[in-house]
Amino acid sequence: MVRKLIAITACATGVAHTYMAEKALLKAAKKMGVLMKVETQGATGIGNKLTAKDVQIGEAVIFATDTKVRDADRFDGKKILQVNVSDPIKDAEKVINNALEAADKG
Repeated sequence: MVRKLIAITACATGVAHTYMAEKALLKAAKKMGVLMKVETQGATGIGNKLTAKDVQIGEAVIFATDTKVRDADRFDGKKILQVNVSDPIKDAEKVINNALEAADKG
């Protein structure tokens, strides 16, 4: 079974770290065989917005953020792993594994 995760990345200024974290998560997910969609909440607005279907099929949600997540209530009932935006930049595989473990704990 292919694992599916979704994520939000956002840093306080909404510039570099938001997109570095997105890139790191997508790269690690591909390497690990995990399907992932990442919504960026940056200075230029929301990029790659997660749809209701994305939220439904995501086994868990990674909030790689150093600021408040916009529209966080759409994730009610989902397993959420909250990390600093720098965490996936440092070790995206660890963040993904932690999110998968959270999903497995049901």
